Amino acid sequence: MTTYKMETQLTQIGNGFDELGAVSAPIYLSTAYRHEGIGVSKGYDYIRTGNPTRSILEKAIADIEGGEEGFACSSGMSAIQLIFSLFKTGDHIIATRDLYGGTYRLFELFAEQYRLSFTYWDGADDDTLASLIRPETKAVFIETPTNPLMREVDIVEIAAITKKKNLLLIVDNTFYTPLLQKPIADGADLVIHSGTKYLGGHNDLLAGLVVSNVPEITEKLRNYHNSYGNVLAPFDSWLLVRGMKTLALRMRQHETNAKRIVDYLRSQLLVTKVYYPGKGGMLSFELSKEAYVKPFLKALRLITFAESLGGVESLITYPATQTHADIPEALRLKYGLSNSLLRLSTGIEHPDDLVNDLDQAFRSLKKGVPVHG
Repeated sequence: MTTYKMETQLTQIGNGFDELGAVSAPIYLSTAYRHEGIGVSKGYDYIRTGNPTRSILEKAIADIEGGEEGFACSSGMSAIQLIFSLFKTGDHIIATRDLYGGTYRLFELFAEQYRLSFTYWDGADDDTLASLIRPETKAVFIETPTNPLMREVDIVEIAAITKKKNLLLIVDNTFYTPLLQKPIADGADLVIHSGTKYLGGHNDLLAGLVVSNVPEITEKLRNYHNSYGNVLAPFDSWLLVRGMKTLALRMRQHETNAKRIVDYLRSQLLVTKVYYPGKGGMLSFELSKEAYVKPFLKALRLITFAESLGGVESLITYPATQTHADIPEALRLKYGLSNSLLRLSTGIEHPDDLVNDLDQAFRSLKKGVPVHG
Protein backbone atom coordinates (compact mmCIF):
# COMPACT_ATOMS: atom_id res chain seq x y z
CA MET A 1 0.00 0.00 0.00
CA THR A 2 1.42 3.37 -1.04
CA THR A 3 1.87 5.91 1.73
CA TYR A 4 1.61 9.46 0.47
CA LYS A 5 2.91 12.68 1.99
CA MET A 6 0.34 14.81 3.77
CA GLU A 7 0.28 17.43 1.01
CA THR A 8 -0.79 14.69 -1.39
CA GLN A 9 -3.33 13.25 1.04
CA LEU A 10 -4.94 16.65 1.48
CA THR A 11 -5.09 17.38 -2.24
CA GLN A 12 -6.65 13.99 -3.02
CA ILE A 13 -9.47 14.12 -0.43
CA GLY A 14 -12.63 12.72 -2.03
CA ASN A 15 -11.03 11.77 -5.33
CA GLY A 16 -12.21 8.26 -6.22
CA PHE A 17 -15.17 8.27 -3.84
CA ASP A 18 -17.83 8.84 -6.49
CA GLU A 19 -18.73 5.78 -8.57
CA LEU A 20 -19.03 7.95 -11.69
CA GLY A 21 -15.43 9.06 -11.32
CA ALA A 22 -15.94 12.67 -10.26
CA VAL A 23 -12.57 14.11 -9.22
CA SER A 24 -14.34 16.61 -6.96
CA ALA A 25 -16.72 14.49 -4.90
CA PRO A 26 -20.34 15.64 -5.24
CA ILE A 27 -22.47 17.10 -2.48
CA TYR A 28 -25.04 14.57 -1.31
CA LEU A 29 -28.00 16.60 -0.07
CA SER A 30 -30.50 13.78 0.32
CA THR A 31 -31.90 13.33 3.81
CA ALA A 32 -33.10 9.76 3.19
CA TYR A 33 -31.83 6.70 1.31
CA ARG A 34 -33.73 3.90 -0.42
CA HIS A 35 -33.80 0.47 1.22
CA GLU A 36 -34.01 -2.51 -1.12
CA GLY A 37 -35.56 -4.56 1.68
CA ILE A 38 -35.88 -4.89 5.42
CA GLY A 39 -32.45 -4.82 6.99
CA VAL A 40 -30.79 -4.05 3.67
CA SER A 41 -28.73 -0.86 3.46
CA LYS A 42 -26.02 0.56 1.23
CA GLY A 43 -24.44 2.18 4.27
CA TYR A 44 -26.57 5.31 4.49
CA ASP A 45 -30.07 5.54 5.90
CA TYR A 46 -30.74 9.00 7.34
CA ILE A 47 -28.70 12.19 7.08
CA ARG A 48 -28.12 12.66 10.81
CA THR A 49 -26.70 9.15 11.15
CA GLY A 50 -24.52 9.31 8.08
CA ASN A 51 -24.00 11.34 4.92
CA PRO A 52 -21.58 10.51 2.08
CA THR A 53 -20.14 14.03 1.88
CA ARG A 54 -19.62 14.15 5.62
CA SER A 55 -18.08 10.68 5.50
CA ILE A 56 -15.41 11.89 3.07
CA LEU A 57 -14.50 14.67 5.49
CA GLU A 58 -14.56 12.46 8.58
CA LYS A 59 -12.37 9.81 7.00
CA ALA A 60 -9.95 12.46 5.77
CA ILE A 61 -9.43 14.14 9.14
CA ALA A 62 -9.03 10.75 10.86
CA ASP A 63 -6.44 9.64 8.31
CA ILE A 64 -4.52 12.91 8.39
CA GLU A 65 -4.48 13.09 12.19
CA GLY A 66 -3.60 9.41 12.45
CA GLY A 67 -6.69 8.53 14.46
CA GLU A 68 -9.29 5.80 14.41
CA GLU A 69 -12.40 7.79 13.45
CA GLY A 70 -13.46 11.37 12.82
CA PHE A 71 -16.67 13.22 13.64
CA ALA A 72 -17.76 16.39 11.85
CA CYS A 73 -19.78 18.75 14.04
CA SER A 74 -21.75 21.93 13.46
CA SER A 75 -19.12 24.13 15.15
CA GLY A 76 -15.91 23.97 17.12
CA MET A 77 -17.88 24.44 20.32
CA SER A 78 -20.22 21.57 19.44
CA ALA A 79 -17.11 19.41 18.90
CA ILE A 80 -16.03 20.18 22.47
CA GLN A 81 -19.56 19.53 23.69
CA LEU A 82 -19.53 16.14 21.95
CA ILE A 83 -16.37 15.13 23.77
CA PHE A 84 -17.69 16.37 27.11
CA SER A 85 -20.68 14.08 26.71
CA LEU A 86 -18.23 11.44 27.92
CA PHE A 87 -18.19 12.93 31.42
CA LYS A 88 -20.72 12.92 34.24
CA THR A 89 -21.55 14.94 37.34
CA GLY A 90 -18.64 15.07 39.75
CA ASP A 91 -15.92 14.48 37.16
CA HIS A 92 -12.86 16.73 37.27
CA ILE A 93 -10.95 18.06 34.25
CA ILE A 94 -7.60 19.85 34.22
CA ALA A 95 -7.19 22.43 31.45
CA THR A 96 -4.61 24.91 30.27
CA ARG A 97 -5.25 28.30 31.82
CA ASP A 98 -4.57 30.35 28.69
CA LEU A 99 -7.30 29.14 26.35
CA TYR A 100 -9.97 30.43 24.02
CA GLY A 101 -12.61 32.47 25.84
CA GLY A 102 -15.46 30.52 24.26
CA THR A 103 -14.02 27.29 25.63
CA TYR A 104 -13.73 28.85 29.08
CA ARG A 105 -17.35 30.01 28.84
CA LEU A 106 -18.50 26.52 27.88
CA PHE A 107 -16.53 25.01 30.77
CA GLU A 108 -18.24 27.44 33.14
CA LEU A 109 -21.63 26.28 31.80
CA PHE A 110 -20.62 22.64 32.29
CA ALA A 111 -19.60 23.45 35.85
CA GLU A 112 -22.90 25.19 36.57
CA GLN A 113 -25.31 22.85 34.81
CA TYR A 114 -23.63 19.45 35.11
CA ARG A 115 -21.44 19.98 38.18
CA LEU A 116 -18.21 19.19 36.38
CA SER A 117 -15.20 20.77 38.05
CA PHE A 118 -12.21 22.38 36.35
CA THR A 119 -8.72 23.23 37.47
CA TYR A 120 -6.51 25.44 35.30
CA TRP A 121 -2.72 25.24 35.10
CA ASP A 122 -0.07 27.00 33.05
CA GLY A 123 0.66 24.01 30.81
CA ALA A 124 4.39 24.19 31.48
CA ASP A 125 5.06 22.53 34.83
CA ASP A 126 4.63 18.76 34.74
CA ASP A 127 5.06 18.44 38.49
CA THR A 128 2.25 20.94 39.02
CA LEU A 129 0.01 18.99 36.68
CA ALA A 130 0.68 15.74 38.54
CA SER A 131 -0.14 17.43 41.85
CA LEU A 132 -3.52 18.61 40.51
CA ILE A 133 -4.78 15.11 39.69
CA ARG A 134 -7.54 13.88 41.99
CA PRO A 135 -9.35 10.54 42.27
CA GLU A 136 -12.24 12.08 40.29
CA THR A 137 -10.01 13.54 37.54
CA LYS A 138 -10.95 12.12 34.14
CA ALA A 139 -9.11 14.18 31.54
CA VAL A 140 -6.54 16.83 30.69
CA PHE A 141 -7.57 19.39 28.06
CA ILE A 142 -4.88 21.44 26.37
CA GLU A 143 -4.54 24.02 23.66
CA THR A 144 -1.09 24.17 22.12
CA PRO A 145 -0.08 26.75 21.28
CA THR A 146 -2.35 28.49 23.74
CA ASN A 147 -4.77 31.24 22.76
CA PRO A 148 -3.75 34.07 22.69
CA LEU A 149 -0.35 33.93 24.43
CA MET A 150 0.99 31.31 22.01
CA ARG A 151 2.62 29.10 24.64
CA GLU A 152 3.47 25.59 23.49
CA VAL A 153 2.56 22.66 25.72
CA ASP A 154 4.69 19.50 25.52
CA ILE A 155 2.17 16.86 24.45
CA VAL A 156 4.61 13.97 24.86
CA GLU A 157 5.39 14.86 28.47
CA ILE A 158 1.73 15.43 29.33
CA ALA A 159 0.76 12.15 27.64
CA ALA A 160 3.25 10.26 29.81
CA ILE A 161 1.37 11.52 32.87
CA THR A 162 -2.14 10.95 31.54
CA LYS A 163 -1.40 7.40 30.42
CA LYS A 164 0.15 6.56 33.78
CA LYS A 165 -2.92 7.93 35.56
CA ASN A 166 -5.42 6.49 33.03
CA LEU A 167 -6.73 9.92 32.02
CA LEU A 168 -7.93 11.08 28.63
CA LEU A 169 -5.68 13.60 26.91
CA ILE A 170 -7.66 16.02 24.72
CA VAL A 171 -5.73 18.38 22.44
CA ASP A 172 -7.13 21.36 20.53
CA ASN A 173 -5.02 21.36 17.36
CA THR A 174 -6.75 24.29 15.67
CA PHE A 175 -3.76 26.67 15.56
CA TYR A 176 -1.12 24.27 14.25
CA THR A 177 -3.24 21.85 12.17
CA PRO A 178 -1.95 18.31 11.42
CA LEU A 179 0.69 19.82 9.15
CA LEU A 180 2.63 21.27 12.07
CA GLN A 181 1.59 18.98 14.92
CA LYS A 182 0.30 15.42 15.25
CA PRO A 183 -1.12 15.11 18.78
CA ILE A 184 -2.18 11.46 18.45
CA ALA A 185 1.33 10.44 17.41
CA ASP A 186 2.55 12.30 20.51
CA GLY A 187 0.17 10.41 22.80
CA ALA A 188 -3.15 12.27 22.72
CA ASP A 189 -6.40 10.30 22.80
CA LEU A 190 -8.72 12.90 21.29
CA VAL A 191 -8.07 15.81 18.94
CA ILE A 192 -10.34 18.79 18.35
CA HIS A 193 -10.38 21.31 15.53
CA SER A 194 -12.41 24.38 14.88
CA GLY A 195 -12.77 23.65 11.18
CA THR A 196 -13.94 27.23 10.81
CA LYS A 197 -10.31 28.30 11.05
CA TYR A 198 -7.29 26.96 9.13
CA LEU A 199 -8.85 23.78 7.79
CA GLY A 200 -11.68 25.70 6.10
CA GLY A 201 -9.34 28.59 5.50
CA HIS A 202 -11.66 31.07 3.78
CA ASN A 203 -13.76 32.66 6.53
CA ASP A 204 -16.92 31.23 4.98
CA LEU A 205 -18.02 28.22 7.05
CA LEU A 206 -18.70 27.09 10.61
CA ALA A 207 -17.51 23.60 11.56
CA GLY A 208 -15.90 21.48 14.24
CA LEU A 209 -14.03 18.19 14.07
CA VAL A 210 -13.20 15.48 16.59
CA VAL A 211 -10.75 12.63 16.04
CA SER A 212 -10.73 9.68 18.44
CA ASN A 213 -7.98 7.12 18.82
CA VAL A 214 -9.52 5.03 21.64
CA PRO A 215 -11.89 2.28 20.42
CA GLU A 216 -14.30 2.33 23.39
CA ILE A 217 -14.40 6.15 23.26
CA THR A 218 -14.96 6.08 19.50
CA GLU A 219 -18.01 3.86 19.94
CA LYS A 220 -19.49 6.20 22.54
CA LEU A 221 -18.86 9.29 20.43
CA ARG A 222 -20.46 7.65 17.41
CA ASN A 223 -23.60 7.04 19.47
CA TYR A 224 -23.63 10.55 20.97
CA HIS A 225 -22.98 12.21 17.62
CA ASN A 226 -25.97 10.46 16.09
CA SER A 227 -28.21 10.85 19.14
CA TYR A 228 -27.58 14.55 19.75
CA GLY A 229 -27.54 15.42 16.06
CA ASN A 230 -24.83 18.08 16.27
CA VAL A 231 -23.59 17.02 12.83
CA LEU A 232 -22.15 19.09 10.01
CA ALA A 233 -24.41 19.73 7.01
CA PRO A 234 -23.44 18.33 3.59
CA PHE A 235 -22.66 21.66 1.94
CA ASP A 236 -20.48 22.79 4.84
CA SER A 237 -18.75 19.40 4.79
CA TRP A 238 -18.00 19.92 1.10
CA LEU A 239 -16.71 23.44 1.74
CA LEU A 240 -14.42 22.13 4.46
CA VAL A 241 -13.08 19.40 2.18
CA ARG A 242 -12.41 22.00 -0.50
CA GLY A 243 -10.57 24.18 1.99
CA MET A 244 -8.43 21.32 3.27
CA LYS A 245 -7.17 20.56 -0.23
CA THR A 246 -5.12 23.77 -0.20
CA LEU A 247 -4.15 23.70 3.49
CA ALA A 248 -0.47 22.90 2.88
CA LEU A 249 -0.02 25.76 0.44
CA ARG A 250 -1.82 28.22 2.69
CA MET A 251 0.01 27.25 5.85
CA ARG A 252 3.36 27.86 4.21
CA GLN A 253 2.36 31.41 3.32
CA HIS A 254 0.72 32.01 6.69
CA GLU A 255 3.99 31.08 8.40
CA THR A 256 6.16 33.06 6.01
CA ASN A 257 4.05 36.14 6.66
CA ALA A 258 3.95 35.60 10.41
CA LYS A 259 7.73 35.37 10.68
CA ARG A 260 8.17 38.51 8.62
CA ILE A 261 5.68 40.40 10.79
CA VAL A 262 7.28 39.14 14.01
CA ASP A 263 10.65 40.48 12.88
CA TYR A 264 9.06 43.82 12.12
CA LEU A 265 7.13 44.06 15.40
CA ARG A 266 10.22 43.30 17.46
CA SER A 267 11.81 46.45 16.05
CA GLN A 268 8.94 48.73 17.08
CA LEU A 269 9.35 50.94 20.16
CA LEU A 270 5.60 50.97 20.81
CA VAL A 271 5.53 47.16 21.03
CA THR A 272 6.61 45.78 24.41
CA LYS A 273 6.11 42.04 23.82
CA VAL A 274 5.69 39.73 20.85
CA TYR A 275 4.28 36.23 21.34
CA TYR A 276 5.14 33.76 18.59
CA PRO A 277 5.99 30.07 19.06
CA GLY A 278 8.29 29.93 16.03
CA LYS A 279 5.90 28.33 13.57
CA GLY A 280 2.37 28.72 12.25
CA GLY A 281 0.43 31.81 11.27
CA MET A 282 -0.75 33.08 14.67
CA LEU A 283 0.97 35.72 16.79
CA SER A 284 0.12 38.25 19.47
CA PHE A 285 1.75 41.46 20.59
CA GLU A 286 1.35 44.07 23.29
CA LEU A 287 1.34 47.80 22.75
CA SER A 288 3.12 49.92 25.32
CA LYS A 289 -0.14 51.58 26.40
CA GLU A 290 -3.73 50.37 26.46
CA ALA A 291 -4.78 53.79 25.15
CA TYR A 292 -2.97 53.03 21.88
CA VAL A 293 -5.18 50.06 21.02
CA LYS A 294 -8.17 51.92 19.63
CA PRO A 295 -6.31 54.42 17.40
CA PHE A 296 -3.97 51.69 16.17
CA LEU A 297 -6.88 49.48 15.10
CA LYS A 298 -8.58 52.41 13.39
CA ALA A 299 -5.42 53.26 11.48
CA LEU A 300 -5.14 49.82 9.83
CA ARG A 301 -6.22 49.79 6.19
CA LEU A 302 -5.49 46.29 4.89
CA ILE A 303 -5.59 44.11 7.99
CA THR A 304 -9.20 43.67 9.12
CA PHE A 305 -10.25 44.22 12.73
CA ALA A 306 -12.48 41.16 13.24
CA GLU A 307 -12.89 38.02 15.30
CA SER A 308 -11.85 34.56 14.07
CA LEU A 309 -8.60 33.41 12.50
CA GLY A 310 -7.03 31.06 9.99
CA GLY A 311 -8.53 32.52 6.82
CA VAL A 312 -6.76 33.78 3.74
CA GLU A 313 -7.44 37.37 4.83
CA SER A 314 -5.38 38.77 7.71
CA LEU A 315 -7.49 39.49 10.79
CA ILE A 316 -6.55 41.32 13.98
CA THR A 317 -8.47 40.74 17.19
CA TYR A 318 -8.65 42.52 20.55
CA PRO A 319 -9.11 39.58 22.95
CA ALA A 320 -10.09 41.73 25.95
CA THR A 321 -13.40 42.70 24.33
CA GLN A 322 -13.81 39.99 21.71
CA THR A 323 -12.59 36.38 21.92
CA HIS A 324 -11.79 36.43 25.66
CA ALA A 325 -14.40 38.86 26.96
CA ASP A 326 -16.06 36.11 29.05
CA ILE A 327 -12.93 35.53 31.09
CA PRO A 328 -12.96 37.81 34.16
CA GLU A 329 -10.48 40.66 33.76
CA ALA A 330 -8.70 39.92 37.04
CA LEU A 331 -8.09 36.33 35.90
CA ARG A 332 -6.89 37.42 32.46
CA LEU A 333 -4.48 39.94 33.88
CA LYS A 334 -3.17 37.43 36.41
CA TYR A 335 -2.00 34.99 33.76
CA GLY A 336 -0.72 37.64 31.35
CA LEU A 337 -3.56 38.49 28.97
CA SER A 338 -3.40 42.26 29.25
CA ASN A 339 -5.71 44.95 27.90
CA SER A 340 -2.88 46.05 25.60
CA LEU A 341 -2.66 42.74 23.76
CA LEU A 342 -3.67 42.24 20.13
CA ARG A 343 -3.86 38.89 18.34
CA LEU A 344 -3.01 38.72 14.65
CA SER A 345 -3.98 35.95 12.25
CA THR A 346 -1.73 36.43 9.26
CA GLY A 347 -3.37 35.77 5.93
CA ILE A 348 -1.77 34.87 2.62
CA GLU A 349 -1.37 38.41 1.27
CA HIS A 350 2.06 39.60 0.17
CA PRO A 351 4.16 40.11 3.32
CA ASP A 352 5.35 43.54 2.14
CA ASP A 353 1.77 44.79 2.08
CA LEU A 354 1.06 43.49 5.57
CA VAL A 355 4.21 45.02 7.04
CA ASN A 356 3.54 48.30 5.25
CA ASP A 357 0.03 48.40 6.71
CA LEU A 358 1.34 47.85 10.22
CA ASP A 359 4.04 50.42 9.65
CA GLN A 360 1.66 53.14 8.52
CA ALA A 361 -0.56 52.40 11.52
CA PHE A 362 2.39 52.80 13.89
CA ARG A 363 3.44 56.01 12.14
CA SER A 364 -0.08 57.35 12.54
CA LEU A 365 -0.01 56.38 16.20
CA LYS A 366 3.26 58.20 16.76
CA LYS A 367 1.79 61.31 15.21
CA GLY A 368 -1.03 61.21 17.76
CA VAL A 369 -3.93 60.49 15.44
CA PRO A 370 -7.11 61.35 17.41
CA VAL A 371 -9.58 58.62 18.30
CA HIS A 372 -12.84 58.92 16.34
CA GLY A 373 -16.12 57.28 17.23
